[in-house]
Amino acid sequence: MASAPSAASSRFAHDDTPLAREISQLTRRRAALAEEKLALPATTRVFTVANQKGGVGKTTTTVNLAAAFARSGARVLVIDLDPQGNASTALGVEHRAETPSIYDVVVDESSMASVMQKSPEFDHLYCIPATIHLAGAEIELVSMVAREQRLATALTTLLQEADEPFHYVFIDCPPSLGLLTINAFVAATEVLIPIQCEYYALEGLSQLLNNVAMIGKHLNPRLTVSTILLTMFDSRTNLANQVADDVREHFPDKVLSTLIPRSVRISEAPSYGQTVISYDTNSAGSLSYREAAAEMARRGVPN
Repeated sequence: MASAPSAASSRFAHDDTPLAREISQLTRRRAALAEEKLALPATTRVFTVANQKGGVGKTTTTVNLAAAFARSGARVLVIDLDPQGNASTALGVEHRAETPSIYDVVVDESSMASVMQKSPEFDHLYCIPATIHLAGAEIELVSMVAREQRLATALTTLLQEADEPFHYVFIDCPPSLGLLTINAFVAATEVLIPIQCEYYALEGLSQLLNNVAMIGKHLNPRLTVSTILLTMFDSRTNLANQVADDVREHFPDKVLSTLIPRSVRISEAPSYGQTVISYDTNSAGSLSYREAAAEMARRGVPN
């Protein structure tokens, strides 16, 4: 007669379930992040987060990376350059039509300091909001002097006059390659491209890279594509894994090893006016963005 399984063997079998393995992995990741102290850059790193393809996670990436860096002690500024104002919503700052905003900076030459708000998310996290008025800025900028450099001029002034230095600036762009996005490219030193791990992921990417190269040649020689982040990754599908492999093959030195998963928590957070970093800091989505921030800090400024 077969003997009943021992308590130890039953516990081992239970611990070897997919859920138990996932919990164990999340625990290890949390412990690794808790032990790592992110080095602060010696000079301000200014990222434009861009991809003319919509729905790839630009705003989500912008606000969550910014929050991850702020959580680690960095002083971070998010510039919401998208008329939809979703980054402003996620960071919990006011952006009604009458709110002083980035529109006043690029069109009316207001100072960034006069429109900047502190986010309730974390200490040292700030946001320059976007309002609906920004939707008309593309047309208004056409006839203006130095139309491509208005954001860069205002940002340079802010960084020079700030009481405390900013370590990171993230500019959230609209899903287009118009004058607002060009202003963002001229103001930045690095471009971060989120790429969705789905079909057509690389569609239009060559056009974006050509535009970055053109801006670098004619308007901002310091600009470089430094970081590519794979988003909305679903490890259960062959397609997501194939897209990740294809992107890494094309851009081996630029793609972060960290993958951002599809996550209910990431999607829910903005409806509460929060990033996933503060909404559910121990969730898989939050850990992934914190790991991406740590990887970016370790890589440092590209040569």
